[in-house]
Amino acid sequence: MNTLQIRNSLLLFLAAFIWGTAFVAQSVGMDYIGPFTFGAVRSLIGSVCLIPCIFLRRKWQPKAKEPLRKEEKTELIKGGIVCGIVICVASNLQQIALLYASVGKSGFLTTLYIVIVPVIGIFLGKKPGKKISAAVLCAVVGLYLLCMKSGDFSLAFGDILLLLGAVAFSIHILVIDHYTQRVDGMQLSCLQFFVSGTLSSVVMLLWERPTAAAIFTAWASLLYVGVLSSGVAYTLQIIGQKGMNPVVASLIMSLESVISALAGWLILGQALSRRELSGCVVMAVAIVLAQLPDKVEFQSGNC
Repeated sequence: MNTLQIRNSLLLFLAAFIWGTAFVAQSVGMDYIGPFTFGAVRSLIGSVCLIPCIFLRRKWQPKAKEPLRKEEKTELIKGGIVCGIVICVASNLQQIALLYASVGKSGFLTTLYIVIVPVIGIFLGKKPGKKISAAVLCAVVGLYLLCMKSGDFSLAFGDILLLLGAVAFSIHILVIDHYTQRVDGMQLSCLQFFVSGTLSSVVMLLWERPTAAAIFTAWASLLYVGVLSSGVAYTLQIIGQKGMNPVVASLIMSLESVISALAGWLILGQALSRRELSGCVVMAVAIVLAQLPDKVEFQSGNC
């Protein structure tokens, strides 16, 4: 691995860490407001908090001051709309599913994007090598041990929503892989959350009746998820995915399930069984395997 790949891997791991620790905030926030309200406010907070970051970077980095060419501006707007629509669908499906599905099953089904990404990639002409395929299989086993505590795999309404969300998250990973090669990552992140927040707001006004008092009551959860999970973590994903194998990137980001379980163990005192600890170990092995040099490389290309 070169220096850039190491840096990007660390950025993706940090994003997974933030997502893993933000799960509690997502659950607590819906004690006061509906899923679309939560999604709308968190997305708009994420977009707004990135605006000063963009202006500060322009001040500190001379290259960032250069005005965008017409074609670059068009590509940025197009990317923001596409990524915004996809992340809006993915995050709202996940948020609604939290009303029905268990935490363990939610973590397992959501992170099945580690399987869906390479499958979609095959149809796009991107064939993963044997090493990456083995790492994906290893990660699925690890996630099953970690998240599916009872071994029950029956599918309910919430589980179907999570599976659809996993497909949407997979598409998001691939469209990010496409647009990070063409536009500025921070601007793309800001725009995608503005689009996502706007779309969620429309559905919120049609289906839910949020009040200012209820939103204010959930302010801590909304700020944590909006600033860190949306504004920071998804920006880290966009920056970290640039030049990365999207399958390897999805494997690193799937560590959010492991981090969530470990955070519950270390911070909340929620004990981990041998089965769950085994799942953490197997997941770690999968990530290490994916990072090892291999003669069979992922055939890169644009989506």
